[in-house]
Parts: sequence; C-alpha cells; structure tokens
Amino acid sequence: MSNTITNKGIEDVLFERGLINDDQLSAIKFEHVNTGRSTSQIIKDRAYVSTQDFLKAFGEVYGIEFVDLSELKINPNILEIIPASLLKKYQCVPFEQNGDVLSVAMVDPLDLQNIEFMERKSGFKVKPYITTPADIDKVLADTQGKAISEEISAALEELSQNTLKLKGDSGDLNADEATISDAPIARIVGMILETAVKIGASDVHIEPRETDTRLRYRVDGVLQEKRTFPREMHDSIIARIKILANMKIDEKRIPLDGRFKVAVGNTGTDLRVSTLPTVYGEKVVIRLLKEEGAIFTFKDLGLRGLSLRRLEEALIKPVGMVLVTGPTGSGKTVTLASALAKLNSVRVNIVSIEDPVEIRVPGVSHVQVNPQAGLTFATGLRAFLRQDPNIIMVGEIRDGETAELAIHAALTGHLVLSTLHTNSSSGALPRLLDMGVESFLLASTVNAILAQRLVRKICENCKEEYEAPAEVEEDIRKILDDIKSSDIIMHKDPDIAKAIQSVKSDKIKLYKGKGCDKCGQSGYKGRIGIFEVLENSTNIAALTLEHKPESIIQEAAVAEGMLTLMKDGYLRVVEGITTLEEVMRVSKG
Repeated sequence: MSNTITNKGIEDVLFERGLINDDQLSAIKFEHVNTGRSTSQIIKDRAYVSTQDFLKAFGEVYGIEFVDLSELKINPNILEIIPASLLKKYQCVPFEQNGDVLSVAMVDPLDLQNIEFMERKSGFKVKPYITTPADIDKVLADTQGKAISEEISAALEELSQNTLKLKGDSGDLNADEATISDAPIARIVGMILETAVKIGASDVHIEPRETDTRLRYRVDGVLQEKRTFPREMHDSIIARIKILANMKIDEKRIPLDGRFKVAVGNTGTDLRVSTLPTVYGEKVVIRLLKEEGAIFTFKDLGLRGLSLRRLEEALIKPVGMVLVTGPTGSGKTVTLASALAKLNSVRVNIVSIEDPVEIRVPGVSHVQVNPQAGLTFATGLRAFLRQDPNIIMVGEIRDGETAELAIHAALTGHLVLSTLHTNSSSGALPRLLDMGVESFLLASTVNAILAQRLVRKICENCKEEYEAPAEVEEDIRKILDDIKSSDIIMHKDPDIAKAIQSVKSDKIKLYKGKGCDKCGQSGYKGRIGIFEVLENSTNIAALTLEHKPESIIQEAAVAEGMLTLMKDGYLRVVEGITTLEEVMRVSKG
C-alpha cells in the first residue's frame, strides 16, 4: 500500500487517467467554486465514472490501496476475527492476516476512530484498504445465510412454546388466525429482507406449498430459490410482514397491497408488498425499490460505438423527445436516471414524474404519481409546464393524453425523456400513432428511440471456453456477415468493427460459466444491456408521416446503420460477455 498522499484532487487523477475529459473537469471545478460542494460529491452526483474508478482515484489521492473483494477467496476464520455486528455497522471486511497485521477492506478507510476500535476488538494492527459498498455487502450477505438456519431452529422451538395470537381490525381472535412468535419470526423476516437488499434482489417471493414454504429472490432478472421453511412457520412469517406493511391481518380471502421502508446501512429501501390467496395459503411478493438507486455511466450500462454517439447527440439537443422502450425489468429506469445525471447541472431545471420514483438523482425534482389525489402523468405534465423546466422526464407514456402532452412539451422548447412498452425501437412510432398522436408532430419532435434488454454476464471466476456446435456457428456467422455488409457500421463504429474482426475465421469459440461460489453456482454474475438506437433521420420522419408499419421503419433504420437488439446480443456472445441462451431469452418477441 502506498503511504504517499498527493496534492492532486480526485478530479485531477481521473483526468490524468483519461476517465473524464476537459469539459467535465472544468464543469466539476466550476460547480465546486460556485456552490462550495466538494469535488468528490459533484463527481458522484454527475456519475461521470464508475464507483470502482472513483475509489481507485480516491485511494491514489489519500495513499490507500483499492482491493476488489470479488476476486478474493476469504478464509471464513478471518471473517470471525471481528464480530459480524461490527462488520455491518462499520461496513468493513477483514480479508487477510499476516502476523499481527489484519488487512481490512472498508468503505471509509479514513475513519481513524473506527480503525482504532477494530484494533482494540481484534487485537491486531489494522491495515485499511478501500473497496466498493457492493463488494462488502456481497461478502456479508454470504455469511448471513448461515445465521438464518440457526434462527429457523430457534423460531420453531419458540413457536411451539410461546406464540401470540394476532388481533385483526375486527378485534376478534379466531382459532384460524395467524400466530406469530414475538422475537424469532421478527428476526427471520428481518434477515430475509436484509439479505434481499444486500444481494441486490428486485423482488422477494414467499410461496406456500403443500408441505413447506419456498423463499425465492429475483436477482439479475431471474428467480433463485434460496431456502424452504417448515409449513407451520408460514402464517407467522406472513403475519409479521403484514404488520410491518400496515395490512389487515385477518383478511386472507382477497389480494392486498401495502408498503413500508427498511434501512440497511446507509441505504433506505421502499418495499411494496402484495398478497395473493392460493389454495395453500397467502403468497407474498415484495418489490424492493432503493431510495438511492444506482446511477451508471452509459458505458457501464453497455452502450458503445455508434449507438452511444447517436443517443448522446439526441440528449444534447435542447428540445425534442428521447424515448426508451422495452418490457418491464429491462432497465429503462436506470438508463433514464443515467441520462438525467449526465444532463444535470446548475444551469438547467429538471423535473420528473414517475410511478414509483425508483432512483433519485440529486438536483432533480422528482414527483410521485398519486391517482387517488388526482395526480396522474397527464396532470403532472400540465403542472410541469408552469415550473419553467428545461428537461422533463415522464416515467411512462401509457395513454393518448399523456403522449399528446409530452409531444406538446417537446414542441414548446423542452427536452422530454420517457419510456414506452414496445418490443423494439421501430415499434414506438406506430404505437404512438395508435395512441392518436399526429404523424407530423411525431416526425418533428422525436430525436431518438432506444430499445434495450438486460442479459446476465458470464461469471469471470468460472468462465470456460467451448467450441460452438455447427448449427449455432452457422447462425452466428450469418448474423456477423449481415453486420459486416453495413458500410456505415464498419466505417463509423470502430467498437463493433473491432469485435467482428476478433472472431476467428476457422472456428468460433463461445464461453459459459460452469458455476462457482462467487456466482452462487449459476454461472452468471451481474448484468449488461444490449441496445438498439433508432435515430429519427429525414428518411425515418418521412416514413412516419406516411404511417408506414414497424417492419418498414426497422428496415430503413438498419440501412442507416442501426444495430438491432439481436445483433448487439450476438456480438456480446462472441466477445465472451454473455451466452446465446441469455440473448435468446430476453430478445424473443
């Protein structure tokens, strides 16, 4: 570890490494001088670089080495040197011991008081390293899985001895009402939710079956079964969740909805609870929405080359509309949040209306839809136009009224960002026409339309190479030849051209993950986007005016150099980033 503290700022180190450009460096320093905010906070808010790149630069400035915990196999005995409660509290993980020196990865390695406290508790001299909060959460979540098994045993024991009848709104205590243990069940529910937050789950499913209850988490878009609970615990677990969500305990015949919040570390998470009566009891699904969701750079999301350039050109226009399309769970909200973070500055007024507000971007005025109070997307948009906005974000265009208002806002000097549920970028224009938007308005206001899907990335720790079967190789070569035939892509998109040229002429090699501890035996770790960006060129605008179908619009866009979702996915396959199965799973339809 370097002990040298430089006189440079983090922004200077990032600039020297080529991670930010001249304009970004000037913008950071300008905002720092004019607002007094620290350059570190400005860089984070603007999401110019990834968390890892930021922390590496931070480490260089303060003489603290960065460590990537995902690349280490930590001895379980080392994790027990410092009590688990302190690891959670101080967001740190010990990962190596040499003599009397204990290497500890920390989120805040400059907190000398915490380091001194850990030295007293452990009896070792602590050597601090810096790492990402996500890496620490992953390690702590893995160790927590062992603790929940012990709680289940304790809960079963106490349930048979000390159970409480739960009082419903009616005040009656019927024999068939849920029972709950005062402490063990509460701890189990707490662990279920904490694990969900730390492993980055988007949903938790608690499902009753004939003989047991199944717990599943949706991680990276795919449900994973984590464990089962004894059937006799089911009613108590559901009752505990209902109490937290302020739902009726004694109503089990109809679907119910509720919500509550939890805090894990410094992260607040909004939980939406939905119950459904089944033949074996109530099923509960909990949707997790982080109050401070992740904001990524476009390159982190997977955008590159011509697609990235076209999107950025559409976003820097002061007026018009940029649409992001795709099914639920395809990452549209994250892409829009990243766009807002990129556009955000003290010079512009940005307002957004969403249902729900999933990611809060500092400096943006977020509004939550509330139909019961009369606040819909349409009424919110009308109010926005009286708020002197430069940029407006509409969470979703669901009906003709919202579409018409959004188009009107784009026509009257605003940049409008929104999402639409269509399968492709070329399908967005006919969809808006079906909603009743005039074709001449669409042709003149839409800047670009982005379609996206999320594919799981192959785990780098257990990645292995194999030869593509003959029929698969033939299919891949057909797609690659199709891309090669586009002069626009091959001459104006060096990233794609490089990817295609890297494919060997004799035999195509593919990759897969065989499964390991780091990826939970799934073979995948993390997700990346595949994209297509349709630029509203003169030709596309003319086709819109003529009400041409989706197929004709797509054909014209491809002729102008648009890389389709399927083709972008196939390129990610031959580059060894994902598998063909993943691309087919998300891009069908």
